[in-house]
Amino acid sequence: MNQLVSIIVNNYNYAQFLPEAVDSALNQTYPNIEVIVVDDGSTDNSQEIITSYGSRILPVIKQNGGQASALNAGFAVSKGEIIIFLDADDYLFSNTVEEVVIGWKSDIAKVQYRIKVVDASDNFICIYPGPELPFAGEEVLPVLLNRGWYTTAVTSGNAFNRCTLAQILPIPESEFRISADGYLVTLAPFYGRVVSIDQPLAIGRVHGSNSWAISGEGVQAERLRKSIKHDFQKYKFLQKQATELGYTISHNLGCRDYFHLTYRLASLRLDAQNHPVSSDSPLDLAGKGYWAIWKYTDFPWKRKLLLSTWFLWVGLMPQPLIKPAIYWLVNSESRPKFLNKLLQKIRSIIP
Repeated sequence: MNQLVSIIVNNYNYAQFLPEAVDSALNQTYPNIEVIVVDDGSTDNSQEIITSYGSRILPVIKQNGGQASALNAGFAVSKGEIIIFLDADDYLFSNTVEEVVIGWKSDIAKVQYRIKVVDASDNFICIYPGPELPFAGEEVLPVLLNRGWYTTAVTSGNAFNRCTLAQILPIPESEFRISADGYLVTLAPFYGRVVSIDQPLAIGRVHGSNSWAISGEGVQAERLRKSIKHDFQKYKFLQKQATELGYTISHNLGCRDYFHLTYRLASLRLDAQNHPVSSDSPLDLAGKGYWAIWKYTDFPWKRKLLLSTWFLWVGLMPQPLIKPAIYWLVNSESRPKFLNKLLQKIRSIIP
């Protein structure tokens, strides 16, 4: 197999991380690659770093427009049959592309793999998605239409077929200024198989400059609202694509998505006045979340028990008792060390 693979690094003010991302793309064990670095109007010294690579990369320097615009710009100049979008604060293992290409077939929409999550100092946090969470089989579309979601990786954990991207790009730039991968991973299964590699093949960083970074109760609530609105955008395009291609979605999108319901319930309990869904109630969301966990996930039963207990606790308990449960679930860095160790132990014994 000798497909050309395009690694498109999207960057905005990540100069401190950018060299490691670019170097990881250039130093792949698979030889037939092109590396494109899109700078989305950075105001730090990112452009100087990009220039220093000379002809080893293809630079795209543009005005700031958000992640979707950066991915669109990178794809427009790429030539690869396989496309990897790499966030500039992440980096790839040296064999990432080689592992993706080994089993590549023309009917694959994307290959996804797990990500090792670290902090800004490269201290290990977790594997995402967690190793105890099974990827769906290769025919993901029925799962997506039935549940409105499937277990997938974030931006740097996916390699897309160019033919798939040609069907769904450009990414709508106003709706997906950040977290543009949500659009890509939602629509890709309409155009082929989704092949999953169980081991981590990339490093993802959680740090204070992330677009979704959390610090303080007010910022937590705002982050939750942003996530909810982002989900609604994904659901809109999922429904639109399904309708155009003759598929039926027979349920309200979001009601079977436990992760979306987690954010809905947390947002409502933290800041009901600014919660974006006026019809929501704690009891209703707790019930929907409980049902979604047991009916529409393939998680081991111990994980189901933990998550469904969280929904009941946050939905029913008084305000002072629910805040730690919310913070610890949505932000792993805020958890006490003993709780992280306990969760890791529980994960390790889940059958």
